Amino acid sequence: MTGNEVSLEASLARVAAGGTAHGYLAAMPRLRSMLVDTTALRESRDYRVLVGGGFISGLGSQLTMVALPYQVFLLTRSSLLVGLLGLVEFVPLASFALIGGALADRIDRRRLLLWSQLLMLATSAALAVGAAEGSPPVIVLYLLAALSAGGSAIDRPTRAAIIPAMVGRGRLRSAISFNYGLFQLTVVVGPAVGGLVIAGLGLGWAYAIDVVTFLVMVVSVLAIAPQPPDVSEVVESFWQSLTSGLHFARSRGELMGSFVIDILAMTFGMPKALFPALSLTVYDAGAAGVGFLYAALAAGAVVAAFSTGWLTRARRLGRIVVVAVLIWGTGIAVMGLAQSLWVAMACLLIAGAADSVSAVCRSTILQSATPDRLRGRMSSVFTMVVAGGPRLGDVESGVTAAAFGTQASVVLGGLACVIGVAPVVAAFPAFWRYDEGEQHEGAGESELTPAPSGD
Repeated sequence: MTGNEVSLEASLARVAAGGTAHGYLAAMPRLRSMLVDTTALRESRDYRVLVGGGFISGLGSQLTMVALPYQVFLLTRSSLLVGLLGLVEFVPLASFALIGGALADRIDRRRLLLWSQLLMLATSAALAVGAAEGSPPVIVLYLLAALSAGGSAIDRPTRAAIIPAMVGRGRLRSAISFNYGLFQLTVVVGPAVGGLVIAGLGLGWAYAIDVVTFLVMVVSVLAIAPQPPDVSEVVESFWQSLTSGLHFARSRGELMGSFVIDILAMTFGMPKALFPALSLTVYDAGAAGVGFLYAALAAGAVVAAFSTGWLTRARRLGRIVVVAVLIWGTGIAVMGLAQSLWVAMACLLIAGAADSVSAVCRSTILQSATPDRLRGRMSSVFTMVVAGGPRLGDVESGVTAAAFGTQASVVLGGLACVIGVAPVVAAFPAFWRYDEGEQHEGAGESELTPAPSGD
């Protein structure tokens, strides 16, 4: 090879290398645009503290979410009685959520959040004591589950109402995505760890860890600034405020559509109550398998939530939700046909990603369409839907499993979810047409100005 040939080859290699590097550099902005914006974490100290405490507490709560249905199944060997946990939890969720939302629009939201944490801490402590002493009566487990659900019904709308004031409207969608991603990350890690803790150390340790994480959340709540609601226009009584929130929800088709489509997806397409039976009787995977099923559903949601940078530019949020729910129902129906734990987990990964996109869009619709003076009450309705739907789903899947079999229940639920989308769209055209860009253009100045973050 001559010197000129060597020089030419080296030059071509440098050009190729430069072209590759340029391609990587050109791709970086596109990759960054896909990731969720974390600016709110840097801008607001209170938001960082609340999110950090919530993440640690969420990990502990997920251990209990695995331990309680597993304990009921061990005591009863009945998927129906595991499913009835959902009904037991739904009643306090529905009633306490409305009351908690109305209170969140009237009193310091930080104080209300603290009360809810203390209530849930006490129920986890009682579960730990019961597990340590032996096999408690199932009725006691139901009672403690109901009390914990009541605390959660106050916690969720209160925490949701606090976030917009901490981050401002400009960061709201990214904050919702980040919060949901962190929550789903707890659902990935928590159940997997919970299954291993239960298998290696016992149920009592799972509940005890939950107690410790609740203590961390209590400290976090005490560390943030007071969060008074906007009470400048409050002229109605407390009981009138309960009904006025429901009237506002009914008057907004985009809100009602988002509520109904989520109830559809969670009631018919959420088979969590069947995870113990599937793991023990179909996949032969034991307690660890139960945790892996929970974790798989959330793993897809984590990846999707932390990759929602593209959603900051999306406008037709209602249509995005519809597509996401169709993917969710299809994934669940296919999962019901699986004979392998790994195939079932793959289906749950896809379904979880779709659910994550749906949840971020629906939360954004809620917060964007609701003034601050109603955020507590609207968040309480959202809580009733988001937390109540899966519990109704527990009952539905348990009853269907008792009648037709475990796997048939999963398949039928997923298909019902897919079929039910069209009637929801027809009933709520404002939801299908919802355009986030138009909402921003029509927003009042008071709704665009963020409240102090407490820094």
